Amino acid sequence: MSAAEALVSTGERRRGLVDGAWALLGQVGSGLLLLAGTRLTTELVPPEVYGQVALFNGLVGLGVTLLAYPLVSAAMRLLPEYQYLGGKNAFIGGLHRLMGIAMLLACLLYASGAGLYLWQYRDDALPWLAAGALLVVTMQRELGIHLLIGERRQREASLWQTADSLLRPTLAILLVWSLGAQAHLVLAGYALAGLLGYAWSGRNRTANAYSPETDGAVRRDILRYALPLLPMELMSWFNALGDRYVVGYYLGPQDVGLYAAVYTLTNEAFHRAAIVLLRSYQPVYFADHSHRRTKQATKTWWLWILSVVVMGAAGVTALFWLKDWVVGLLLAPAYRAGAELMPVIGLGCALQALATVMAQPLYARKATRRLIPGRLAGTLTAVIALPWLVSSEGLMGAATAAPVYFGVEALAMGLMARPWRGSCR
Repeated sequence: MSAAEALVSTGERRRGLVDGAWALLGQVGSGLLLLAGTRLTTELVPPEVYGQVALFNGLVGLGVTLLAYPLVSAAMRLLPEYQYLGGKNAFIGGLHRLMGIAMLLACLLYASGAGLYLWQYRDDALPWLAAGALLVVTMQRELGIHLLIGERRQREASLWQTADSLLRPTLAILLVWSLGAQAHLVLAGYALAGLLGYAWSGRNRTANAYSPETDGAVRRDILRYALPLLPMELMSWFNALGDRYVVGYYLGPQDVGLYAAVYTLTNEAFHRAAIVLLRSYQPVYFADHSHRRTKQATKTWWLWILSVVVMGAAGVTALFWLKDWVVGLLLAPAYRAGAELMPVIGLGCALQALATVMAQPLYARKATRRLIPGRLAGTLTAVIALPWLVSSEGLMGAATAAPVYFGVEALAMGLMARPWRGSCR
């Protein structure tokens, strides 16, 4: 390595530490706000209504996962290259235009599905309307926050995320307190919070440019990376949220509410720790790939894996000993029967984080098609395990299925990425 390369590498890692500090601050702040909001929400909302909110949130997550996250992944991987070549604004312009198309498609598909359901079952339309608004603002929020992260503007991203975590439960609780415990009021509070956060973020958004000569090439570059991710993101959604619908089918909305509250509480701790590591390591890892620094990228990846393993082991151990205390502190009495589920769910969340890291070399090589077999292995395992375990073991069966299918996915992703051969080969 030359002296210039060593200097650049050292600078990248120092900046990575600063990014990690801001990411940690944002995740801790927003996490604490979410925990407080969850406690207050579960005090005001019974498990049956909380279960309805969880099911609608799952539909919102489906739209975001399927139509926004492939573009977000493309932004995170390709933005460093366009910055290096001086085409950042043109790239962001093309990305926003594609996201506009994705949002229109999401609205059309969602409205069609909602219309068919309401025509068939003559149900209340208000939760569907509130969830539709939430879908739109969530797609905008995810793109905006991840663009800031891709530009290494962790401070602005953390402030946006923290503001959103403060506003969501606050507005939902105010609406429920004033008008009653109804699912559409909780969802409307979430949507209004997302809209306010997006309006506040306007001064932090990067300008974009349009050039007929380059826009087509930029969009083709983005779509070439993003389109193979569509089936993988659909499988990712099922692995992460499909259990709620299986629980709803076999056990009912009240059990969905109890399970979703405990799962959310557990997952947030692991997810936010994993996000801190992701925001610290991924920009450095992708930058190393973009600049052909193979050895540094490999070292970064192995440090990332080690950090996730340590985080997962510590989290599962803590939940095993402290589950009753945590549930008693953070959930209302009606939800505390789910304490025994927490360590098992925690193991699944830890393996999910490991699977994400195992897949990073494939993202870095732009080999997104090779991600599909790994994710498919986890999804097929979930399709088999979830109905069998939920029907026979109830909520504990749903919790037990998570480490099974996320473990299979982590193993499959590792085999596809072949870590023993070096992450950049």
